[in-house]
Amino acid sequence: MDLRFTPEETAFRAEVRAFLRSEIPAGIRRKVSEGRKLDREDIVASQRILNAKGWAVPHWPVEWGGQDWSAIQRYIFTEELQQAAVPLPLQFNCYMVGPVIAAFGSEAQKRRFLAPTANLDIWWCQGFSEPGAGSDLASLKTRAVRDGDSYVVNGQKTWTTLGQYADWIFCLVRTDPEAKKQAGISFLLIDMKTPGITVRPIVTLEGHHEVNEVFFDDVRVPAENLVGTENKGWDYAKFLLANERSGIARIGMTKERIARIKRLARELPSGAGTMWDDIGFRTRLAQLEIELKALEITQMRVIAAQMKAGSDRPDPASSILKIKGSELQQTSTELLLELAGPYGAVGAGRVTGPASAEFGWADAAAALYFNNRKVSIYGGSNEIQHNVIAKAILGL
Repeated sequence: MDLRFTPEETAFRAEVRAFLRSEIPAGIRRKVSEGRKLDREDIVASQRILNAKGWAVPHWPVEWGGQDWSAIQRYIFTEELQQAAVPLPLQFNCYMVGPVIAAFGSEAQKRRFLAPTANLDIWWCQGFSEPGAGSDLASLKTRAVRDGDSYVVNGQKTWTTLGQYADWIFCLVRTDPEAKKQAGISFLLIDMKTPGITVRPIVTLEGHHEVNEVFFDDVRVPAENLVGTENKGWDYAKFLLANERSGIARIGMTKERIARIKRLARELPSGAGTMWDDIGFRTRLAQLEIELKALEITQMRVIAAQMKAGSDRPDPASSILKIKGSELQQTSTELLLELAGPYGAVGAGRVTGPASAEFGWADAAAALYFNNRKVSIYGGSNEIQHNVIAKAILGL
């Protein structure tokens, strides 16, 4: 197996790299690199720049704004986005609801939603998880009852990421309570301005408002907002989750973080020298780089196998990428927090005075560390992924 890039692929990488570094505002990229909270305007501005270039949704059908890229080009593009510290196109729009509407929506839904979804004129959030339905998502209880040309929705969703910004929410709802739990679920598109919807913030471990609870009290949703066929929502959800887990290893992101750790370690004083002189620290950093290189090669092998098979079907080996990728992301935040030292204490605020030149970034290190505890949970927890590997790869 030849894992080297062709001259054409290398030229494509150079084109992407040059565009991202010249066109995405440096202030936005600095926020991403330091792990700071992005404003809604930052995310919208970045995605619209990409969309104007035709790069916000390259994996969509060409007729709806996609690019006819190979799997290798898509991989290169995602890696360069992450290494340039560019905000990824909004996951809920570009990798979740957009592909579902393109694949299963009516023509009217495609015309209404796809272009504004790609350009972030509509901000979507995801209404899947519930207090009693997380890993066992099929146990969801939010009900949608047909009433004439509408559905009446009652229930609760939780961990709704960035729901405070959302214009619309795509929801899994139970439309047949008598059917087997996977068979009685439908996929609804709901305007967040509809009467009866309440959004309540959940403040997470690092002190940020990123996720929410969403309550539905007799919310009337036009039946035309049903995607596909009633009670077939579980099939669409599986399709969506396969897209969600695409690129979840975030190899480019960890590469960018390692480069930053190296730069800071050479600059930051420690004893008579710098942190770079600490053999123990450099050993842990070297171990991280070695494991990341092994993960990168594994991801290339997965892509090569998919290309050989002529299919974009998720490979069970992607569970390995998810597990190890999330572990390495967490390790990189641990090393950053070690570099920050006492300046990274939660609640300490941005460093001022003489130390600001060296440690002005440090106040974000703890928030980044705590926020990254979630990456081994979302997109299918690492425990669930171990079960997938056991069944699908090892045959246990």
